[in-house]
Amino acid sequence: MAESKRPNLLFIMDDQHRHDYLSAAGASFLNTPNLDRLVSRGIRFTQCITNAPVCAPARIGLASGYQPARLGCLDNNCYLPRHITPYYARLRDAGYRVGCVGKLDLAKPDPYNGRRGDRPRVFGWGFTHPVECEGKMHAGMADEPRGPYGFWLEEQGLFEAFRADYAARQAQGWIEGASHDSVLPLEAFEDVYIGRRAAEWIDEVPDDYPWHLFVSFVGPHDPFDPPAEYADRYRNADVPPAVQSGHEGGRSAGGGREGGGHGDDGREGGRREDCGREGKPDWVKARRRDLSAEEIAVTRRQYCAAIELIDDQVGRIIEAIERRGMGEDTVVVFASDHGEMLGDHGLYTKSVPYEAALRVPLIAAGPGIPGGRTSDALVELIDVNPTLCALAGLPAQEGLDARDLGPVLAGERTTHREEAASALREFRLIRTAEHKLVAHHTGEVELYDLVNDPDELDNVADEQPERVAALQKRLRRRFHFPP
Repeated sequence: MAESKRPNLLFIMDDQHRHDYLSAAGASFLNTPNLDRLVSRGIRFTQCITNAPVCAPARIGLASGYQPARLGCLDNNCYLPRHITPYYARLRDAGYRVGCVGKLDLAKPDPYNGRRGDRPRVFGWGFTHPVECEGKMHAGMADEPRGPYGFWLEEQGLFEAFRADYAARQAQGWIEGASHDSVLPLEAFEDVYIGRRAAEWIDEVPDDYPWHLFVSFVGPHDPFDPPAEYADRYRNADVPPAVQSGHEGGRSAGGGREGGGHGDDGREGGRREDCGREGKPDWVKARRRDLSAEEIAVTRRQYCAAIELIDDQVGRIIEAIERRGMGEDTVVVFASDHGEMLGDHGLYTKSVPYEAALRVPLIAAGPGIPGGRTSDALVELIDVNPTLCALAGLPAQEGLDARDLGPVLAGERTTHREEAASALREFRLIRTAEHKLVAHHTGEVELYDLVNDPDELDNVADEQPERVAALQKRLRRRFHFPP
């Protein structure tokens, strides 16, 4: 006999999706109807901060419920510690079937995921039905398959063409001149493969136990290589220009702002008289890329195409739930691990402390979550961990850095955190609704007034020493981890 009803939990994550590239967030240049429908059914958070703007630490923090810095995870060369119980294992032990389809990054330095994506270590993390796929570069930069997607490509006779294409992109620097369409047919593109496998999992899962499925897409991570069928939809799209900083001049107006993205906030673009106050550290400036406005636009169009493809796969997965008659019993959460600079401040990818890399989409819908709401509550990505556990009826886990979002989801509260924290080896930061303080490994400090300077053009640390001191005190408190 089936056990008493508890909600199924579907958590969909993509990789490197910045917060403002979502049509529900005002990005009129981008088509994401399935995510928009999810927003209409539930709640969208505008101020979700990743705890580490790079893949492995962000995902290890999410799985564990701890600040990744507490676990010593400050770059991609890290593992989920063996003594930590991830929330997947908590759900399994509470009677959930726990599946995954896609990228996990909980042991990134170990490159072999197994032919079927079921290497033994994933069962220790709590998965009962794992299909751990490779990330895009992980799959494309190997001489032989390293996981289920690569082996499937090999069976289709496509692996060598895919590998050769990625070798050529790597030689060009992944971004400059390497943002052309995928060489793969649409149905062989990895995010389509992941969407198909996830929908099949839902089609086949027995209904005698509740389930949690973690679907982890590998896009819109660079290289920006959508299939031509999707790239053609954005080939001449009018996408927002990048934020230009320092000697490069001020920002240009665009569409889709939410306190730090792109949009028309009533200011004119162009050169700023005070551009010399920018104050970004040398290690950040060294990462800048010299792309023309049109080259940046091409990357942004390709990025949009990759997001629309993921949106279609989200629709495919939700349709599978509805076919099974499980729609009323399933909580759906969508988020990303970190953002993408996409040319802002001359930067690409992530690993920097600025809003485009730091803020991610977060949407939740399902039973007990009133729909059609937008929340400006400040949240951290790790907060998804105890939230899912609470929705499953589990008692709170003591000692976590993460906090249950349940009261906000239920409409009982409108606030959640007074501050959010994030860290990598190069910096630690604390962010409130109004300000962000960044302490760099070089000793340099950045302070941004996010209300009056949402594009982070002017570092005002030297002008506001008292605010710097107060935020540094809060920063030290957030990253003081007693033994």
